[in-house]
Amino acid sequence: MHIPDGYLSPATCAALYGGAAPFWWIALRRVRRALHTRLVPLISLFAAFSFVIMMFNLPLPGGTTGHAVGIGIAAVVLGPWAGMLAVSIALIIQALFFGDGGVTAIGANCFNMAIVGSLAASAIYRLIAAGAPLASARRVAAAGIAGYAAINLSALCAAIEFGLQPMFYRDASGAPLYCPYPLNIAVPAMMIGHLTIAGLAELFVSAGVVAFLQRSDPALLRATSGLRASAAERGARVSAALRPLWLGLGSLMLLTPLGILAAGTAWGEWMASDFADPASRARIAASSLHAAVPAQAPEGLVRLASVWTAPFAQYAPPYIRSAAFGYLLSAMFGVGLVMLGTFIVGRLLRRRDASTSEADA
Repeated sequence: MHIPDGYLSPATCAALYGGAAPFWWIALRRVRRALHTRLVPLISLFAAFSFVIMMFNLPLPGGTTGHAVGIGIAAVVLGPWAGMLAVSIALIIQALFFGDGGVTAIGANCFNMAIVGSLAASAIYRLIAAGAPLASARRVAAAGIAGYAAINLSALCAAIEFGLQPMFYRDASGAPLYCPYPLNIAVPAMMIGHLTIAGLAELFVSAGVVAFLQRSDPALLRATSGLRASAAERGARVSAALRPLWLGLGSLMLLTPLGILAAGTAWGEWMASDFADPASRARIAASSLHAAVPAQAPEGLVRLASVWTAPFAQYAPPYIRSAAFGYLLSAMFGVGLVMLGTFIVGRLLRRRDASTSEADA
Protein backbone atom coordinates (compact mmCIF):
# COMPACT_ATOMS: atom_id res chain seq x y z
CA MET A 1 0.00 0.00 0.00
CA HIS A 2 3.08 2.26 0.05
CA ILE A 3 2.78 3.94 -3.35
CA PRO A 4 6.28 4.34 -4.85
CA ASP A 5 7.59 7.19 -6.98
CA GLY A 6 6.40 6.95 -10.58
CA TYR A 7 3.07 5.22 -10.08
CA LEU A 8 1.09 8.45 -9.72
CA SER A 9 1.32 11.46 -12.00
CA PRO A 10 2.87 14.68 -10.62
CA ALA A 11 -0.59 16.29 -10.78
CA THR A 12 -2.11 13.47 -8.70
CA CYS A 13 0.74 13.69 -6.18
CA ALA A 14 0.32 17.46 -5.89
CA ALA A 15 -3.44 17.12 -5.42
CA LEU A 16 -2.98 14.59 -2.62
CA TYR A 17 -0.32 16.71 -0.91
CA GLY A 18 -2.87 19.51 -1.07
CA GLY A 19 -5.58 17.23 0.27
CA ALA A 20 -3.40 16.09 3.18
CA ALA A 21 -2.12 19.55 4.15
CA PRO A 22 -5.28 20.89 5.89
CA PHE A 23 -5.60 17.70 7.93
CA TRP A 24 -1.96 17.96 9.04
CA TRP A 25 -2.55 21.60 9.97
CA ILE A 26 -5.62 20.78 12.07
CA ALA A 27 -3.82 17.85 13.68
CA LEU A 28 -0.87 20.03 14.67
CA ARG A 29 -3.22 22.61 16.18
CA ARG A 30 -5.06 19.92 18.15
CA VAL A 31 -1.83 18.43 19.45
CA ARG A 32 -0.52 21.86 20.35
CA ARG A 33 -3.51 22.39 22.65
CA ALA A 34 -2.74 19.10 24.43
CA LEU A 35 0.99 19.65 25.08
CA HIS A 36 0.39 19.93 28.82
CA THR A 37 -0.59 16.24 28.79
CA ARG A 38 1.60 13.24 27.97
CA LEU A 39 0.28 13.11 24.43
CA VAL A 40 3.61 13.75 22.69
CA PRO A 41 5.38 10.71 24.25
CA LEU A 42 2.36 8.64 23.26
CA ILE A 43 2.56 9.91 19.68
CA SER A 44 6.23 8.90 19.65
CA LEU A 45 5.40 5.44 20.95
CA PHE A 46 2.59 4.73 18.49
CA ALA A 47 4.50 6.24 15.55
CA ALA A 48 7.35 3.85 16.37
CA PHE A 49 4.88 0.97 16.73
CA SER A 50 3.37 1.79 13.33
CA PHE A 51 6.84 1.89 11.77
CA VAL A 52 7.81 -1.51 13.22
CA ILE A 53 4.53 -3.31 12.56
CA MET A 54 4.72 -2.29 8.88
CA MET A 55 8.01 -4.19 8.61
CA PHE A 56 6.25 -7.53 9.17
CA ASN A 57 5.35 -8.57 5.63
CA LEU A 58 2.63 -11.19 5.21
CA PRO A 59 2.05 -13.40 2.13
CA LEU A 60 -1.12 -12.41 0.27
CA PRO A 61 -3.11 -14.17 -2.48
CA GLY A 62 -1.49 -13.83 -5.90
CA GLY A 63 2.08 -13.99 -4.58
CA THR A 64 2.21 -10.43 -3.23
CA THR A 65 2.79 -9.24 0.33
CA GLY A 66 1.06 -6.88 2.74
CA HIS A 67 1.19 -5.80 6.35
CA ALA A 68 -0.72 -4.25 9.20
CA VAL A 69 -0.25 -0.49 9.67
CA GLY A 70 -1.23 0.19 13.28
CA ILE A 71 -3.86 2.73 12.23
CA GLY A 72 -6.57 1.25 14.39
CA ILE A 73 -4.74 1.19 17.71
CA ALA A 74 -3.20 4.64 17.14
CA ALA A 75 -6.66 6.13 16.56
CA VAL A 76 -8.18 4.27 19.53
CA VAL A 77 -5.55 5.47 22.03
CA LEU A 78 -4.59 8.87 20.60
CA GLY A 79 -7.74 9.93 18.78
CA PRO A 80 -7.93 10.73 15.05
CA TRP A 81 -5.76 13.86 14.98
CA ALA A 82 -2.80 12.70 17.05
CA GLY A 83 -3.17 9.28 15.44
CA MET A 84 -2.82 10.71 11.94
CA LEU A 85 0.31 12.59 13.04
CA ALA A 86 1.83 9.41 14.49
CA VAL A 87 1.22 7.37 11.33
CA SER A 88 2.32 10.28 9.09
CA ILE A 89 5.65 10.55 10.91
CA ALA A 90 6.24 6.83 10.42
CA LEU A 91 5.37 7.03 6.71
CA ILE A 92 7.60 10.06 6.11
CA ILE A 93 10.59 8.38 7.78
CA GLN A 94 9.98 5.22 5.73
CA ALA A 95 9.95 7.16 2.46
CA LEU A 96 12.95 9.41 3.13
CA PHE A 97 15.34 6.89 4.63
CA PHE A 98 14.19 3.44 3.51
CA GLY A 99 12.50 4.00 0.16
CA ASP A 100 9.28 2.41 1.43
CA GLY A 101 6.86 4.63 -0.46
CA GLY A 102 7.97 7.43 -2.74
CA VAL A 103 8.81 10.97 -1.70
CA THR A 104 6.53 12.32 -4.43
CA ALA A 105 3.78 10.08 -3.01
CA ILE A 106 4.18 10.99 0.68
CA GLY A 107 1.03 13.09 0.46
CA ALA A 108 -0.87 10.20 -1.13
CA ASN A 109 0.36 7.59 1.34
CA CYS A 110 -0.34 9.82 4.33
CA PHE A 111 -3.76 10.75 2.96
CA ASN A 112 -4.70 7.09 2.45
CA MET A 113 -3.32 5.53 5.60
CA ALA A 114 -2.78 8.26 8.19
CA ILE A 115 -5.74 10.53 7.39
CA VAL A 116 -8.52 8.39 5.90
CA GLY A 117 -7.48 5.46 8.07
CA SER A 118 -7.34 7.41 11.33
CA LEU A 119 -10.63 9.25 10.79
CA ALA A 120 -12.42 6.04 9.82
CA ALA A 121 -10.96 4.00 12.69
CA SER A 122 -11.80 6.65 15.26
CA ALA A 123 -15.38 7.09 14.03
CA ILE A 124 -16.09 3.36 13.88
CA TYR A 125 -14.53 2.69 17.28
CA ARG A 126 -16.51 5.45 18.98
CA LEU A 127 -19.74 4.34 17.32
CA ILE A 128 -19.43 0.70 18.37
CA ALA A 129 -17.87 1.29 21.81
CA ALA A 130 -20.08 4.25 22.83
CA GLY A 131 -20.88 4.13 26.54
CA ALA A 132 -19.07 0.82 27.17
CA PRO A 133 -16.85 0.57 30.29
CA LEU A 134 -13.11 0.70 29.66
CA ALA A 135 -12.74 -3.00 30.48
CA SER A 136 -15.65 -4.07 28.28
CA ALA A 137 -15.16 -6.78 25.65
CA ARG A 138 -17.15 -4.49 23.34
CA ARG A 139 -14.19 -2.12 23.22
CA VAL A 140 -11.90 -4.96 22.12
CA ALA A 141 -14.33 -5.89 19.34
CA ALA A 142 -14.78 -2.22 18.39
CA ALA A 143 -11.02 -1.71 18.07
CA GLY A 144 -10.65 -4.80 15.90
CA ILE A 145 -13.50 -3.81 13.58
CA ALA A 146 -12.20 -0.24 13.40
CA GLY A 147 -8.71 -1.41 12.43
CA TYR A 148 -10.05 -3.83 9.83
CA ALA A 149 -12.28 -1.20 8.23
CA ALA A 150 -9.59 1.49 8.32
CA ILE A 151 -6.89 -0.50 6.55
CA ASN A 152 -9.33 -1.64 3.88
CA LEU A 153 -10.56 1.91 3.25
CA SER A 154 -6.93 3.00 2.98
CA ALA A 155 -6.23 0.21 0.48
CA LEU A 156 -9.33 1.16 -1.52
CA CYS A 157 -8.13 4.78 -1.75
CA ALA A 158 -4.73 3.61 -3.02
CA ALA A 159 -6.37 1.24 -5.52
CA ILE A 160 -8.56 4.03 -6.91
CA GLU A 161 -5.55 6.34 -7.25
CA PHE A 162 -3.66 3.59 -9.09
CA GLY A 163 -6.63 2.77 -11.30
CA LEU A 164 -7.28 6.36 -12.36
CA GLN A 165 -3.78 6.84 -13.79
CA PRO A 166 -4.21 4.97 -17.12
CA MET A 167 -7.55 6.74 -17.62
CA PHE A 168 -5.98 10.20 -17.63
CA TYR A 169 -2.26 9.86 -18.33
CA ARG A 170 -1.04 8.20 -21.52
CA ASP A 171 1.73 8.90 -24.01
CA ALA A 172 1.27 9.68 -27.71
CA SER A 173 0.96 5.98 -28.55
CA GLY A 174 -1.74 5.45 -25.92
CA ALA A 175 0.46 3.56 -23.47
CA PRO A 176 -0.01 4.38 -19.74
CA LEU A 177 2.58 6.77 -18.36
CA TYR A 178 2.34 5.74 -14.70
CA CYS A 179 0.45 2.85 -13.09
CA PRO A 180 -0.52 0.66 -16.07
CA TYR A 181 -3.59 -1.05 -14.59
CA PRO A 182 -7.13 0.46 -14.67
CA LEU A 183 -9.71 0.37 -11.90
CA ASN A 184 -11.17 -2.99 -12.88
CA ILE A 185 -7.78 -4.59 -12.17
CA ALA A 186 -6.30 -2.30 -9.51
CA VAL A 187 -9.28 -2.44 -7.12
CA PRO A 188 -9.74 -6.23 -6.91
CA ALA A 189 -5.97 -6.87 -7.01
CA MET A 190 -5.47 -4.59 -4.01
CA MET A 191 -8.60 -5.47 -2.08
CA ILE A 192 -8.47 -9.27 -2.21
CA GLY A 193 -5.31 -9.35 -0.10
CA HIS A 194 -6.43 -6.63 2.29
CA LEU A 195 -9.95 -7.96 2.85
CA THR A 196 -8.44 -11.33 3.75
CA ILE A 197 -4.94 -11.38 5.23
CA ALA A 198 -3.76 -7.79 5.82
CA GLY A 199 -7.12 -6.65 7.18
CA LEU A 200 -7.26 -9.53 9.63
CA ALA A 201 -3.72 -8.73 10.77
CA GLU A 202 -4.78 -5.15 11.52
CA LEU A 203 -7.88 -6.47 13.30
CA PHE A 204 -5.88 -8.73 15.61
CA VAL A 205 -3.22 -6.08 16.29
CA SER A 206 -5.83 -3.46 17.22
CA ALA A 207 -7.97 -5.79 19.32
CA GLY A 208 -4.94 -7.42 20.96
CA VAL A 209 -3.35 -4.18 22.08
CA VAL A 210 -6.66 -2.89 23.47
CA ALA A 211 -7.13 -6.16 25.41
CA PHE A 212 -3.59 -5.77 26.79
CA LEU A 213 -4.22 -2.16 27.81
CA GLN A 214 -7.44 -3.14 29.56
CA ARG A 215 -5.40 -5.40 31.83
CA SER A 216 -2.24 -3.31 32.18
CA ASP A 217 -3.61 0.24 32.31
CA PRO A 218 -7.09 1.09 31.01
CA ALA A 219 -6.45 4.80 31.60
CA LEU A 220 -4.74 4.88 28.21
CA LEU A 221 -8.12 4.10 26.66
CA ARG A 222 -9.96 6.85 28.51
CA ALA A 223 -9.05 9.86 26.36
CA THR A 224 -11.08 8.61 23.38
CA SER A 225 -13.72 6.71 25.36
CA GLY A 226 -16.13 9.57 26.01
CA LEU A 227 -15.98 8.69 29.72
CA ARG A 228 -15.00 11.39 32.17
CA ALA A 229 -11.73 11.39 34.11
CA SER A 230 -9.52 14.05 35.63
CA ALA A 231 -6.36 15.17 33.85
CA ALA A 232 -4.37 14.32 36.98
CA GLU A 233 -5.59 10.72 36.88
CA ARG A 234 -4.67 10.33 33.23
CA GLY A 235 -1.23 11.90 33.62
CA ALA A 236 -0.28 9.86 36.65
CA ARG A 237 -1.22 6.55 35.14
CA VAL A 238 0.03 7.07 31.59
CA SER A 239 3.65 7.44 32.73
CA ALA A 240 3.50 4.05 34.44
CA ALA A 241 1.83 2.37 31.45
CA LEU A 242 4.43 3.43 28.90
CA ARG A 243 7.14 1.18 30.34
CA PRO A 244 5.61 -2.17 29.32
CA LEU A 245 4.56 -0.72 25.97
CA TRP A 246 8.12 0.34 25.18
CA LEU A 247 9.32 -3.11 26.26
CA GLY A 248 6.78 -4.67 23.93
CA LEU A 249 7.97 -2.46 21.09
CA GLY A 250 11.55 -3.53 21.79
CA SER A 251 10.51 -7.17 21.57
CA LEU A 252 8.81 -6.52 18.24
CA MET A 253 11.97 -4.89 16.91
CA LEU A 254 13.98 -8.00 17.76
CA LEU A 255 11.48 -10.08 15.78
CA THR A 256 11.50 -7.87 12.65
CA PRO A 257 13.77 -10.26 10.65
CA LEU A 258 10.70 -12.51 10.48
CA GLY A 259 9.19 -9.81 8.27
CA ILE A 260 11.42 -10.71 5.32
CA LEU A 261 10.41 -14.38 5.29
CA ALA A 262 7.39 -13.60 3.11
CA ALA A 263 8.60 -13.56 -0.49
CA GLY A 264 7.15 -11.26 -3.10
CA THR A 265 6.46 -7.58 -3.65
CA ALA A 266 3.38 -5.66 -2.61
CA TRP A 267 0.97 -5.01 -5.47
CA GLY A 268 1.82 -1.79 -7.31
CA GLU A 269 5.28 -1.52 -5.78
CA TRP A 270 7.31 -3.13 -8.56
CA MET A 271 10.57 -1.54 -9.68
CA ALA A 272 10.93 -0.33 -13.25
CA SER A 273 13.44 -3.12 -13.91
CA ASP A 274 10.82 -5.74 -12.98
CA PHE A 275 8.96 -5.06 -16.22
CA ALA A 276 11.99 -6.33 -18.18
CA ASP A 277 12.58 -9.47 -16.11
CA PRO A 278 10.61 -12.57 -17.27
CA ALA A 279 10.19 -14.03 -13.76
CA SER A 280 9.06 -10.68 -12.35
CA ARG A 281 6.68 -10.17 -15.28
CA ALA A 282 5.08 -13.53 -14.53
CA ARG A 283 4.57 -12.51 -10.88
CA ILE A 284 3.11 -9.15 -11.92
CA ALA A 285 0.64 -10.89 -14.22
CA ALA A 286 -0.33 -13.48 -11.59
CA SER A 287 -1.09 -10.78 -9.03
CA SER A 288 -2.94 -8.60 -11.54
CA LEU A 289 -5.74 -11.03 -12.43
CA HIS A 290 -3.54 -12.35 -15.28
CA ALA A 291 -3.93 -9.12 -17.22
CA ALA A 292 -1.31 -8.39 -19.86
CA VAL A 293 1.89 -6.84 -18.53
CA PRO A 294 3.16 -3.79 -20.46
CA ALA A 295 6.00 -4.66 -22.84
CA GLN A 296 8.18 -2.18 -20.98
CA ALA A 297 8.00 -0.06 -17.85
CA PRO A 298 5.77 3.01 -18.28
CA GLU A 299 7.76 6.07 -19.32
CA GLY A 300 6.61 8.26 -16.42
CA LEU A 301 7.36 5.51 -13.93
CA VAL A 302 10.93 5.21 -15.23
CA ARG A 303 11.40 8.99 -15.13
CA LEU A 304 10.13 9.49 -11.58
CA ALA A 305 11.41 6.27 -10.01
CA SER A 306 14.90 7.78 -9.62
CA VAL A 307 13.76 11.13 -8.18
CA TRP A 308 14.98 10.07 -4.72
CA THR A 309 17.44 7.41 -3.63
CA ALA A 310 16.90 6.36 -0.04
CA PRO A 311 20.13 5.74 1.91
CA PHE A 312 18.86 2.39 3.27
CA ALA A 313 16.57 1.32 0.44
CA GLN A 314 14.45 -1.78 1.14
CA TYR A 315 15.66 -1.73 4.76
CA ALA A 316 19.03 -3.09 3.58
CA PRO A 317 22.04 -1.04 4.77
CA PRO A 318 24.64 -1.45 2.00
CA TYR A 319 27.46 -2.24 4.44
CA ILE A 320 25.62 -5.18 6.10
CA ARG A 321 25.85 -8.55 4.32
CA SER A 322 23.24 -10.33 6.42
CA ALA A 323 19.74 -9.43 5.24
CA ALA A 324 18.22 -10.35 8.61
CA PHE A 325 20.73 -8.30 10.62
CA GLY A 326 20.38 -5.37 8.22
CA TYR A 327 16.60 -5.50 8.60
CA LEU A 328 16.95 -5.47 12.39
CA LEU A 329 19.36 -2.52 12.29
CA SER A 330 16.96 -0.69 9.99
CA ALA A 331 14.15 -1.25 12.51
CA MET A 332 16.28 0.15 15.33
CA PHE A 333 17.46 3.10 13.27
CA GLY A 334 13.94 3.80 12.02
CA VAL A 335 12.49 3.80 15.53
CA GLY A 336 15.21 6.22 16.60
CA LEU A 337 14.38 8.53 13.68
CA VAL A 338 10.67 8.35 14.46
CA MET A 339 11.32 9.30 18.09
CA LEU A 340 13.60 12.14 16.98
CA GLY A 341 11.02 13.39 14.48
CA THR A 342 8.28 13.36 17.10
CA PHE A 343 10.53 15.17 19.58
CA ILE A 344 11.31 17.87 17.00
CA VAL A 345 7.61 18.35 16.19
CA GLY A 346 6.77 18.59 19.89
CA ARG A 347 9.61 21.02 20.53
CA LEU A 348 8.58 23.27 17.66
CA LEU A 349 4.98 23.28 18.87
CA ARG A 350 6.05 24.14 22.41
CA ARG A 351 8.29 26.94 21.16
CA ARG A 352 5.51 28.37 19.03
CA ASP A 353 3.10 28.08 21.95
CA ALA A 354 5.58 29.93 24.21
CA SER A 355 6.08 32.65 21.57
CA THR A 356 2.31 33.11 21.28
CA SER A 357 1.96 33.38 25.07
CA GLU A 358 4.70 36.02 25.24
CA ALA A 359 3.08 38.00 22.44
CA ASP A 360 -0.29 37.88 24.21
CA ALA A 361 1.33 39.07 27.45
